Amino acid sequence: MSELNQLPQAWIEQLKPLLGPTLPDFLHSYEAPPCRGIRMRPGLDPVPEAGERVPWAENAWYLPLDSDAGGQPPHEAGAYYIQEPSAMAAAAALRPDPGERVLDLCAAPGGKSTQLAAYMQGKGLLVCNEPVPSRAKILSRNIERMGIPNAVVVSALPEELSGKWEGFFDKILVDAPCSGEGMFRRHPETRLEWTPASPAGCAQRQSHILNHAAKMLRPGGMLAYSTCTFNDQENEGVIEGFLREHPGFSLMPFALPGLPSCMGTLRLWPHQVRGEGHFVALLRKEENELPPKKRQEREESLLTAPGKQEAALAAAFLREHYEGALSADGLFAGKLLQAPAVIPTLRGVKVLRLGLYLGEIRGKLFFPDHALALYRPSRVSLPVSLEQARFFQAGQVLPAPDGLRGFCTPTLSALALGWGKASDGQMKNHYPKGLRKGKGS
Repeated sequence: MSELNQLPQAWIEQLKPLLGPTLPDFLHSYEAPPCRGIRMRPGLDPVPEAGERVPWAENAWYLPLDSDAGGQPPHEAGAYYIQEPSAMAAAAALRPDPGERVLDLCAAPGGKSTQLAAYMQGKGLLVCNEPVPSRAKILSRNIERMGIPNAVVVSALPEELSGKWEGFFDKILVDAPCSGEGMFRRHPETRLEWTPASPAGCAQRQSHILNHAAKMLRPGGMLAYSTCTFNDQENEGVIEGFLREHPGFSLMPFALPGLPSCMGTLRLWPHQVRGEGHFVALLRKEENELPPKKRQEREESLLTAPGKQEAALAAAFLREHYEGALSADGLFAGKLLQAPAVIPTLRGVKVLRLGLYLGEIRGKLFFPDHALALYRPSRVSLPVSLEQARFFQAGQVLPAPDGLRGFCTPTLSALALGWGKASDGQMKNHYPKGLRKGKGS
């Protein structure tokens, strides 16, 4: 009961009309521990401590609260993303198809972006935006860690993007900043930040974001709106106001496994589902009878073509280490990269990541990028133990067979950890210094 007494009383009063006779069950749920989940990279088995599947998300399992999976080498190699189970519902409702153009407008730290990317299977375009620069860096790191090749990471306010990207995207996710009431169980400290005025201020900002998201969606496109809060002001109230101002949008019924079907809006309560609090709305923009404005196919202003020598060095390395259609078709911020086939105009937009970074030229040599290893192991690889993986991620040198020379990827259960360079029975460490952890870092 002591924990219940810490819940804001004004907040409880606010929820009474929504919960009715189920209010005691809701409050009682705060005596239970919060839920934790894990989404595995497609094709990988769950970690040993994983419990039951999260029914509404693919490749997702419940994870014990005391699991240290987030501190293990496979986490840094992109084997999985640790994410609260209810937070997986929004991307599952939007569920983009491979080849589509998708925007995650409020994307940090990247849980929903990486889930959207899994549905897309590396095909099409995923633009991940985070207005706060420090959070955008975390987002970019998680996109790299999860080996996503078709993403562009930017940092801008929605109003800075909507005029540039009008009607560009097939699907948009707006996981709007909110009062965070749904996280009161998982993060009790957030209760101290809540005031009775919090929902109104958040709702105003959420409506502003939604209005700009609407401009960037193509006719016939789908938009998912989500929050991790309970009050109807930030949820149904925002959606109702949006629909009044945008009569060309309508709610779309959807159903997710393990959750009740709905007519376009879904609430997840911790006393009714095995997860924290969340809200999801799915909307569709009506088809326009007028011919749609031609959508730009490739923005070249930030991409320069590699020089002949640069392209030749990259091609030679890729032929040696990879099978399939990997090629350096652009140069951005000193890095050779493979860009998505379709990208929006990026003039005046702060770009943190553009496609799959392949490497860079130093002198007359090609040095592969960490992102390339996390995307796919080289066929020149060196299996390592869990202990060796920890040493490698701390920046230490590993032993290597005498006959192994040049760049290779140390692998743990066929998952690349990064790049090393072998010679004379050792593999020198090329793990990024800013990511090193533990002894030797």
